[in-house]
Formats: sequence, structure tokens, C-alpha cells
Amino acid sequence: MGIKNEKGRVLVYTGNGKGKTTAAIGLAVRAAGRQMNVSILQFIKSPERTYGERAILNALPGVSIQQLGAGFTWTKTPEIHREALKLAWIKAKETILSGDSDVVILDEINNALAIQTFPVDDVLPLEDVIWTIQNRPPHVHLVLTGRNAKKEIREIADLVSVIDVEKHYYDEGVDAIYGIEY
Repeated sequence: MGIKNEKGRVLVYTGNGKGKTTAAIGLAVRAAGRQMNVSILQFIKSPERTYGERAILNALPGVSIQQLGAGFTWTKTPEIHREALKLAWIKAKETILSGDSDVVILDEINNALAIQTFPVDDVLPLEDVIWTIQNRPPHVHLVLTGRNAKKEIREIADLVSVIDVEKHYYDEGVDAIYGIEY
């Protein structure tokens, strides 16, 4: 139950640095603390895996988080990924346009829109994403995360934060850390 007369904003968290999803989750917690309804839809992460954020965020009143992807693009066939992206976009568009959520976070949608190893535009059309952003209910805040945010998305956003990497332990061969990356 957010302030429905306040204009919803479009926020983009992009760049090659760590922290885009983390920033969006922090925003979700803040919004939930203000009794806003928050929907987090993750476009790449798979419901087959367990993620720390899912366990705690689904326990918060007014917050839902769903993994709608098939995992990293190299873990399944392009057909599986395409079907997951198609269904994720249907769910996302429905969630946004319903106006039931004050904040909708489309986690890693920028990554999904930037996939070049197989065609995605017919299942996740950039033009439809832009139309949905521009025609959402006026109170709905949208957050789009992920590397390689499209120029067209950046242009219509109210805020674009580019999270850069200066140093990362991945470069030293350290794998994803439990509780930090997943």
C-alpha cells in the first residue's frame, strides 16, 4: 500500500560490477518497510536452485520473489532458455500492468535482452518491454537490473546507475561465495 499518487520511476542498475541485484534487493527491503507491495521477477535464475534472497524475501509481508529463468545460458539448450524467457516476460508484463505491485523488479532482464548466442527478440521483444514500461500504471516503480542495458531502455529510465568493477576476487580464481553471491 504505497503512495499511489506518487509517480512511479524507472531505475536501471547496469554495468560489469557486482551489486546490481543486491542494490535492487535493498530497494525492495526499503519499499517493504514502507508497506509497499513488491514483486521481484528473476529472468535468469532458475527455481531449481536455492538462493539466499528467496528464503528471506518471501517471508517479508508484501514481497514476492520468483525465479523464472532456466539458469545460466550455457547450462541448458537455447530452446529451454527461450521458453523460460517467453513465460517470464508474460508473467512480468502481467505483473507490471496489473498495478497490484508498487515496485516491480525485473532482475537480470538487461542480461536477457542482450543475449546474442540465440534469438530472444521473438520471445522477449525489446519493443514490447519499452511499451510496457511506458504504459504501466502511473504509481508503479520499475527496477531493471543486469549487464548491458539496452540504449533504448537507458534513454527512457529516470535513473541509470552503472556499477563498475575495479577489483574482484573472481579474477584471482575465487568462485561465487555462499551468502555473498548466492
